[in-house]
Amino acid sequence: MNLPLTLMIDIILALVLVMAAFWLPQLNTYAEKNNPYECGFDPMGSARLPFSMKFFLVAITFLLFDLEIALLLPLPWASQSMDLKFTVMMALLLIIILALGLIYEWTQKGLEWEE
Repeated sequence: MNLPLTLMIDIILALVLVMAAFWLPQLNTYAEKNNPYECGFDPMGSARLPFSMKFFLVAITFLLFDLEIALLLPLPWASQSMDLKFTVMMALLLIIILALGLIYEWTQKGLEWEE
């Protein structure tokens, strides 16, 4: 009986919080709240200019290599496993795949900022 009651209370609480977060910001709107924030200065232009796609490509490349580090971080502990050859081969395969992706990105000039 405790589990269904706890789940029901959790679901109701989550729904109430989501509805409050959705409705509360819309109650008190004024001109300053709708303007983009620019450190107290008057807005110089539109704050909704699109980013360059090059920025996103470099950001995604950074995230991929950051993920690689996160995946290879447990490797010293995994080296104490029974099947060391398999562990090293999987780590090298991951590094080779990511290195090939970086080489491809570099040859396609995806890392250059100039357009």
